Amino acid sequence: MSTTVSQLDEVKTGPWNGGKSPWNLEYGKIMMWFFLVGDAFTFSAFLVYYGTQRFAHSTWPDADKIFQSIPGIAEHGQPLVFVGIMTFILIMSSVTMVLAVEAGHRNSKNEVVKWMLWTILGGICFVGCQAIEWTHLHHAGFWFGQNPGTGLEGDAIKDALQPYFTHDISYTSALQFANLFFTITGFHGFHVTVGIILNIIVLCMTLNNTFQNRGSYLMIEKVGLYWHFVDLVWVFVFTFFYLV
Repeated sequence: MSTTVSQLDEVKTGPWNGGKSPWNLEYGKIMMWFFLVGDAFTFSAFLVYYGTQRFAHSTWPDADKIFQSIPGIAEHGQPLVFVGIMTFILIMSSVTMVLAVEAGHRNSKNEVVKWMLWTILGGICFVGCQAIEWTHLHHAGFWFGQNPGTGLEGDAIKDALQPYFTHDISYTSALQFANLFFTITGFHGFHVTVGIILNIIVLCMTLNNTFQNRGSYLMIEKVGLYWHFVDLVWVFVFTFFYLV
């Protein structure tokens, strides 16, 4: 009995021949994607709720009036400049992470170390800037469950909130804004902090030649997926809180 297989029946292995499995990925990378998809739903729920509250109220605090300072440099007149700097730092850290992954593909340990250091530095700077912004807003009267009008009565509430509204003033809107701002940016800041810790661990493993001995820097690619996800989420947080 002939065992010859015709060309039509041969398994095609080329990328355009239908013989390459889309699941031909390393287990850890697939699990990272599963985690990121689940985390994306969590952030989406937060942002959808923010949008619901934002458009359910007839008036809402104006981001240009709340975020118009550069802590330590200018108290007023610089709307969204400081958060723009924060965003630029985080995006650049994503670029350095890409360079670290690319260097890992070439098994270039020294370049991996260099770009990982820059990524970690960018993450630390971002979290530091976020802490400064939180501190500044707290001093202005915004915090969980409170705003500048908390504890005041009558016209004093309107006077305290007037600088943060363009049209009508709403104590409830300011309170909701404060709660959601600190919750969502805090949740994102927690993710960035976790990413920094992971990057430091990976950097230490790189310095110990762990990946060099394995012959693969795949772990850096996995951590890179998480870091890019954190950066992408910030684009949506930035849009919802600072631009809309």
